[in-house]
Amino acid sequence: MADRRAVLIPGRGYDTRYPLFLYLGEALRRAGFGLDGISWQVPEDFDVDTIGRWVCDQVSPALTERTDLLVGKSLGTLAAPLAAARGLPAIWLTPLLHRGELIDALRRATAPFILVGGTADSSWDGATARRLTPHVLEIPAADHALMVPGPLAHSAEALGRVCTVVEGFVR
Repeated sequence: MADRRAVLIPGRGYDTRYPLFLYLGEALRRAGFGLDGISWQVPEDFDVDTIGRWVCDQVSPALTERTDLLVGKSLGTLAAPLAAARGLPAIWLTPLLHRGELIDALRRATAPFILVGGTADSSWDGATARRLTPHVLEIPAADHALMVPGPLAHSAEALGRVCTVVEGFVR
């Protein structure tokens, strides 16, 4: 029986069955977390100015039970206001650091959080990430899916680095 609970929040086109969540989920299970994955269908005609509110509306019902950690990818990182308001630790994968409301929520956070991104991702800003938290993993040449050029083994290695950082964070 897990003694802690993590809520996994997908991205727009990256659901909780994809590799990052699959491996991070296993790392979290091994650390004593039970997992609850959110599933959603992002509206095709979403309003870029209000999508953050939509994300929080989708995530809030999953937080009625005790929650110890949020893990969000890309669009899912717009749930950061919920983490800040509830004092929840978080792991934010490929956060949308070009969005002011996300930066504001991360600044309000009182619990620790990790930011993970790649230098080839237009949504990533390593300097901003390092100003927001000491818990930053920046993967050189990684894109928004944290894939790197060259042999696929390089991307698998990057995934391993993400898992290692998460394992250390939740201990």
